[in-house]
Amino acid sequence: MNKFRTPLKNVRGLGAAKTGTEHFVMQRLTATALVGLTIWFLVFVLSLIGADYVTATEAVSKPWNAILLVGFLVAMFWHAQLGLQVVLEDYIHNSLLALALQTTVKFIAVLGAIVSVFAVARIALGVA
Repeated sequence: MNKFRTPLKNVRGLGAAKTGTEHFVMQRLTATALVGLTIWFLVFVLSLIGADYVTATEAVSKPWNAILLVGFLVAMFWHAQLGLQVVLEDYIHNSLLALALQTTVKFIAVLGAIVSVFAVARIALGVA
């Protein structure tokens, strides 16, 4: 009976996890968002050169600056995690080590985003 099986039948179900396109699109979307947000961030930071602490916190506490800063931070951590995931998938071939590193990268990215957004929220809400 095996002589009637096609090569496609033998490998069916062993392919990709079917999330490659979503990963590709998300990486491009975060990169596109980061282009505009990085330009804004650089202008924002350069405008604060020579400013004291009070002036800087007042600038961050303005609603549009706080919203754009949170957007920049979330997009940056998300994009970094997606990029590191690709690097780990390409170069780490030990499955247990790959799983541990992928989990660590996701944990650090989520933790970094939460801490960063919390810091901006404290400044924006005047708790700092």
